[in-house]
Amino acid sequence: MVKLTTSELVELLKNKKTKIIDVRPVDFYNGWKLANEKRGGHIKGAKSLPIKWSNYLDWIEIVRSKHILSENIIVIYAFEEEDSKKVADLFVKAGYTNVSVYNKFVGEWTDNENLPMEYLPRYKQLVSADWVKIIVDGGIPPEHSGNKTVIVHSHYRNREAYLSGHIPGAIDMDTLALETPETWNRRPPEELKKALEAHGITADTTVIMYGKFMTPDNDDEFPGSAAGHIGAIRNTMIMLYAGVKDVRVLNGGFQSWKDAGYGIETDDVQKAQVADFGVKIPAKPEIIVDILQAKDMLKSTDAELISTRSWAEYIGEVSGYNYIEKKGRIPGSIFGNCGTDAYRMENYRNLDHTIREAQEVIEIWEKVNITPDKHLAFYCGTGWRGSEAFYNAWLMGWSRVSVFDGGWLEWSNDPNNPYEIGIPK
Repeated sequence: MVKLTTSELVELLKNKKTKIIDVRPVDFYNGWKLANEKRGGHIKGAKSLPIKWSNYLDWIEIVRSKHILSENIIVIYAFEEEDSKKVADLFVKAGYTNVSVYNKFVGEWTDNENLPMEYLPRYKQLVSADWVKIIVDGGIPPEHSGNKTVIVHSHYRNREAYLSGHIPGAIDMDTLALETPETWNRRPPEELKKALEAHGITADTTVIMYGKFMTPDNDDEFPGSAAGHIGAIRNTMIMLYAGVKDVRVLNGGFQSWKDAGYGIETDDVQKAQVADFGVKIPAKPEIIVDILQAKDMLKSTDAELISTRSWAEYIGEVSGYNYIEKKGRIPGSIFGNCGTDAYRMENYRNLDHTIREAQEVIEIWEKVNITPDKHLAFYCGTGWRGSEAFYNAWLMGWSRVSVFDGGWLEWSNDPNNPYEIGIPK
């Protein structure tokens, strides 16, 4: 196995056939530091392929989906030499002939400001199970102020998802606390204030959100009850809108906690009511747009409305929901492609439910002219998937991003609103 020097890697980066592969956990790829290295993040242009994924039967399919091909020059790096070697051996067994490892990432690469690196601008808001475990054990993890912290297990009409096993010390929050079932829009400010206070959350509380993926079935009465982690990110978006200053999401949700091998509890943790949220709601009204503003955005050359729905929903084959009758799309909206249906976000996530690397999402978006120079409002049927797409852009540091809260439900309920079906011309 060839071990590259730093200078040799710098030269290889000039070759367009070179693929740099970061096999560390995604959280370090995003920007978190392990050993006080001077810079967090990854080598510029590197693909994220955590060693954890090498245990998946379809590992090679993940590799190919990232356009890492046998004709490429493969360079692998990790924190530990044995990890980079293990993944390099897998590539060789899969028929890749030009495979090298780079073992000077920590130290030589991270210490040299002239060597290119990247990181997710808001990586601190996307935390690992290890980071949360420090809090559970009574400690203060890196990049934490030491403020009061509330860990929230989010669900929709499914306390059993919480009571069947949750992170120790976590309280539960039904998404209905923050959104109304009549419209599925966020609740009015006075109701949001009351709900957040009832859950022990103020504007200065550090909140850690997560949910549990339980394989949604569209034939169920409430399929969203099994899509808890999308619901958690929906609640995260509404909390940001309300004014919670430090909302974090456990990257990968409950699955990441399980994968880390940490213990769970089944007790019903009582919520500690607080007297006052602390700021006027909404503190960040720009995060959500309503239907009149959405219509103005459709007329603007400086804005885009993005349909984060499945292709079948977008072209009007299905409505996507058992409670939405009309099928179709908003004319002029861009297809943002969530994945297969209303309760999954495959195109924005990895197989372990962690958030997909930003470069891949940006590449998909650029093909349909979704760019950060415009005001972007993401929507779906009722707000969950639109919130997760918004969260991806927000983590990237895109400054003009919102959620069109009413989505297809509110748009389609008005017979005067135009709609389209079929494949766009």
